Amino acid sequence: MSAPEPAKIIRDHAALSRVVEEHRAAGRRVVFTNGTFDLLHVGHLRSLTDARSRGDLLIVALNSDASVRSYKGPGLPIQPEAERAELIAGLRCVDYVTLFDEPRVDALLGRLRPHVHAKGTEYSPETLPEAETVRGYGGEIAIVGDPKAHSSSWLIARIRGAALP
Repeated sequence: MSAPEPAKIIRDHAALSRVVEEHRAAGRRVVFTNGTFDLLHVGHLRSLTDARSRGDLLIVALNSDASVRSYKGPGLPIQPEAERAELIAGLRCVDYVTLFDEPRVDALLGRLRPHVHAKGTEYSPETLPEAETVRGYGGEIAIVGDPKAHSSSWLIARIRGAALP
């Protein structure tokens, strides 16, 4: 069985909102996660696979290029948003992908109101920036993946030949 074309998986916020409502009406549990996903590595895959196991479909919101630059600096992301979205959309565990421009994903969470907001082990339910938003609409927070032993920043430093900590 071949994977769906990325164009069928990558959606704008309005289209994704309609899709979520259809799934919710059918009684399906919606899981949501977000991030930059610049250089895809095994930690990303483990986190996304774990997130997907928490429900019936997984939505991944990617920080747009402008959003990434606003908090990581002018040299990032390494890969443009369209390519990052296509890579994430090609993963078997991902059902839908969308982009967001804001530094935080609170507005999109409030619009979609997923059952579960999943984030990696570098967070806790207490330190997750969007925790108040998720709790405000009655959502659940899930900490997913393995311990943070992989990162795009580490890969970039290694590629550039920088000394690793």
